[in-house]
Amino acid sequence: MKLIAQLIIAASVAVLAVSSHAEEPKKESAKAAKPDLAKGEAAFGAVCAACHGADGNSAIAGNPKLAQQHPEYLVKQLQEFKSDKRNNAVMKGFAAGLSDDDMKNISFWLATKAAKPGFAKDKDLVSLGERIYRGGIADRQVPACAGCHSPNGAGIPSQYPRLSGQHADYSVAQLVAFRDGVRKNSLQMTQVAAKLNDREIKAVSDYIAGLR
Repeated sequence: MKLIAQLIIAASVAVLAVSSHAEEPKKESAKAAKPDLAKGEAAFGAVCAACHGADGNSAIAGNPKLAQQHPEYLVKQLQEFKSDKRNNAVMKGFAAGLSDDDMKNISFWLATKAAKPGFAKDKDLVSLGERIYRGGIADRQVPACAGCHSPNGAGIPSQYPRLSGQHADYSVAQLVAFRDGVRKNSLQMTQVAAKLNDREIKAVSDYIAGLR
């Protein structure tokens, strides 16, 4: 009887082990599910296109271009709008209605759209902007923007956003928001922007607009 009991226990353990391993691929598969670009396009068109353009290339200087942006960055921003970690009443209203899958689908669809180039407009400031972007400001320990966002503004996927061609007005607004403590979802950017004056912010933002 003791031998039979031991065999029954061993069989039960084996069944549980097989069942447990059978669930693992399902979990991994769910996590690795590819974004649905068709759903992303549809959701973007319904929720986002009015402000950010039909293909993510906003024609409104105060609204960012989203085309070709790193999808992981966009997902993070949408999640933080929804949670109020990034405070923006308008964007919170839109993000609140999006599921995690919606955010992922939209963000990965936007990554497939080509960003339209922008242009620097202030010739008097663009050289100052270039110096700051490429070399920082050594005496104030301001790092070069290019160190994180790359020399051509392409950024680093999953870490730092693409800036190339972004509207100068939008970049100015974000740098001022970081500096003044209004935007609080990046300590690194808060520390950098805190050392910049209005002229420097305007200069580097105009230079970014012309990057390609």
